[in-house]
Amino acid sequence: MSPLKGICIGAGYFSQFQYEAWSRIPEVEIVAICNRNQERARAIADKYEIPMVCQWDDLEKTLDSLKPDFLDIITPPETHREIVAQAAKRGVHVICQKPLAPTLSESQEIVSQADAAGIRFMVHENWRWQPWYREIKKRLDSGKLGSLHSINIQMRMGDGWQSNAYMARQPFFRSYPKLLIYETGVHFLDTFRFIGGEIDSIYARLQKRNPDIAGEDAGQFVATFESGATAILDSSRYNEADCDDPRYTFGIVRIDGSKGHLELQTDGSLTQKLLGEPATQIDYNPPRANFAGDCVYALQRHFVDCMASGSEFESTGKDYLNTIALVEACYQSNESNQVVAL
Repeated sequence: MSPLKGICIGAGYFSQFQYEAWSRIPEVEIVAICNRNQERARAIADKYEIPMVCQWDDLEKTLDSLKPDFLDIITPPETHREIVAQAAKRGVHVICQKPLAPTLSESQEIVSQADAAGIRFMVHENWRWQPWYREIKKRLDSGKLGSLHSINIQMRMGDGWQSNAYMARQPFFRSYPKLLIYETGVHFLDTFRFIGGEIDSIYARLQKRNPDIAGEDAGQFVATFESGATAILDSSRYNEADCDDPRYTFGIVRIDGSKGHLELQTDGSLTQKLLGEPATQIDYNPPRANFAGDCVYALQRHFVDCMASGSEFESTGKDYLNTIALVEACYQSNESNQVVAL
């Protein structure tokens, strides 16, 4: 069976994790990189033996000449609508980084473009693929914890308090008019949906701690699930966590159920305590490779498996619109100081 031929567009900071993960999937051959910065793209191409590097503006010609099976979009969200349109016009399937677009309405347009063209469209939302969340979901589904009562996550990144915050890794964060929820909180909103199902209301309070950036960098929100359970995110990119690597799990987590609870620490360790019983360590061995428990590889492995089997992606465009609606609801709630129903 011939490998899936893919073209990647983008070579920014996060793309390193996606290229590395593709290199470990034998059913995929990345045949070209398109990027504005040719020097950066060539360095990636040399490292992963990708045969072609092209300018961003040559994407259409490259799609026409190479006729790939899929396009991996790793560019800023404001560029996604036009790139997806080019892929859809040619019947090329798409995996697209989040945020999907700057607004819900633009995101809806992108999903409509893909649906109208009949292409397969998956959002690169890797948080739910972190191994601790897969293990938590498995244990909830097994009934070990009973019915879900609450999810509580505390995130302290400590990468946003300096006057030159984000410059070394992702400098565009500094000018985002919306930052914490739009770029980072969206991950947790999607993970809440993965663990607990659909959310029907949300209340958010957002703050800007660093005066040298444009958007909010701290905040709290409370979400209620259709089931009646509650999710709370208490997050800050300004204040620090007391751990070696805050970017491994991106926080500490407690899951309460009717029969007990689970706790996740920043080193990836999980404990389970059933009511009336001592706590026990869960032996699930989360990997340290790539990014955040190798979640990028797990997501891309899922994409390839679904392409081969014809089964539905977890993060389809249509499904992910529910997560984007929650992002907009957070900002509406913060502005009005009211609970927003969905």
